[in-house]
Amino acid sequence: MPLFEYKARGHRGDAIEGTMEAVSSDAVASQLLENGVIPININPAKTGASTEIDFGKFFTEKVTDTDIIQFSRQMYSLTKAGVPMLSAMHGLSQSTKNATLAEAIRNVTMSLESGRDLATSFNEHPEIFSLFYVSMIRIGETTGQLDEIFNQLARYIERDKRTRNQIKSALRYPGFVLIAISVAIAIINLFVIPSFAGVFSRFGAELPLPTLILMNVSNFSVAYWPELLGIFLVMTLSIRYYIKTDNGRYRWDKQKLKLPLAGDIIYRATLARFTRLFSMSIKSGVPLITALTVVAKALDNHYVEERLLGMQTGIERGESITRTAAATGLFDALVMQMMAVGEETGSIDTLLAEVALFYEAEVENDIDKLSARIEPILTVIIAGIVLVLALGVFLPMWNLSEVTLK
Repeated sequence: MPLFEYKARGHRGDAIEGTMEAVSSDAVASQLLENGVIPININPAKTGASTEIDFGKFFTEKVTDTDIIQFSRQMYSLTKAGVPMLSAMHGLSQSTKNATLAEAIRNVTMSLESGRDLATSFNEHPEIFSLFYVSMIRIGETTGQLDEIFNQLARYIERDKRTRNQIKSALRYPGFVLIAISVAIAIINLFVIPSFAGVFSRFGAELPLPTLILMNVSNFSVAYWPELLGIFLVMTLSIRYYIKTDNGRYRWDKQKLKLPLAGDIIYRATLARFTRLFSMSIKSGVPLITALTVVAKALDNHYVEERLLGMQTGIERGESITRTAAATGLFDALVMQMMAVGEETGSIDTLLAEVALFYEAEVENDIDKLSARIEPILTVIIAGIVLVLALGVFLPMWNLSEVTLK
């Protein structure tokens, strides 16, 4: 947006000068009047040639969940206080520290000034505002509860971010251990074992089978390590490319729910997100078909998304939510029971919210125990590696001592 320089008078007659980004000088005047300032002179800002390089044009700052949470909380406070939407968006575009989000807010403000509604304006930036976020904003505009919708969104994103951070924290230590083990094995295989092999060959000692296996593996690794590295890179890139395809993503999302140790946590976290989002959607007055579509795409799991979208056909035929949900095979007995009771009593949103709280507590508890479950497995793996190395490297030492004595 163009930059304007303005001169104005405050409510006490004091002179005020400054700059402001806006679509036109009329927009600047309107903004100043809304802020209780009387404009005197407004002119386009003079921009001279600059020799400074703006590196921000080359590196786009990523919008994080923390930025969206802060934005949602600020919008909740401003809308609850009755601040006009254009004034709120304009103020946030100037105070937001994230350059990418600030630019998006400015574009949303321009879209609002052109006559579009807030949800449509947000929808022009799908890389920042998700489909669920936009759908909830549309609901807030329709029902007149935009402030409460922003509050619910902030709380949900914050809760979801906390869960993901807990999972990453629980997996950080095992990840470091596995990386350290891999590096240690590579060093031993490429440098340590060849040195021992030279010592053994000079003395002509008879080598045990574990040592022969280690030496052959080491010789193969030293001779063909470029090929092995190339195969590893090709396999890694191929798997990543396959997962990005529709079929690969579907299969990976399905297998994630069956992973050892972590699969059950992912499954419970998915159920928690579904019940939380579905409860919020129904409570806000979203039609069932629309709610299923929005929630399914917000779960970020193609396998679960396909199962949830399959419920639409049954609901359109007039079947109950409980019956169509049972046909998917996704939900456990607790969710099914609460759905059935909720449909009978007309309080399905309240009961699903309680189920979400239960599963969120279960997920937090499982995450706290995840490291304790992984540590014994890592201990067994490390012990096995140490045992193999001990048998392969130190066992021949006894033979060498006998050869030396003879």
